[in-house]
Amino acid sequence: MEWADFIRVAHALGACILIGTGTGIAFFMLMAHRTADPAFVAKTASVVVVADMIFTATAAIAQPITGYLLMRHLGWSIFDGWLALSLALYVLIGLFWLPVVWIQAKMRDEAQMSVQLGIALTPRYDRLYRIWFACGVPAFSAIVVLLWLMVIRPSVII
Repeated sequence: MEWADFIRVAHALGACILIGTGTGIAFFMLMAHRTADPAFVAKTASVVVVADMIFTATAAIAQPITGYLLMRHLGWSIFDGWLALSLALYVLIGLFWLPVVWIQAKMRDEAQMSVQLGIALTPRYDRLYRIWFACGVPAFSAIVVLLWLMVIRPSVII
């Protein structure tokens, strides 16, 4: 395998990890939330926070590096419409993802507090969940569009 092939595979794998981990995390948090069981939510959120830090953060750092290397190798310009739009979407996704990581940790903490006090999930937890969910919708939509742009590379004039 040539160096460029390795970079291309690494970039594709990073995209799979980002969308796969993001989808999995969203699914598990949604399912835990639906139980309204503070202990289950606390345990699920604890695992989700770790998964986000290990998988999502690593892939999020690797994607622009491998993307830049591919761009240079293939002779693409950062000003190519589809690529510029992809980069803008990547930044947008990051702007939603960073607060989500913090919110997940706060949701975990709120659920752990509910377990310790023997009470139901708090209104603060519910508010955090609504914000978390609201951030996830545009972030997930943007990553689907970003993946489409990367695969199709349409003619886009910016």
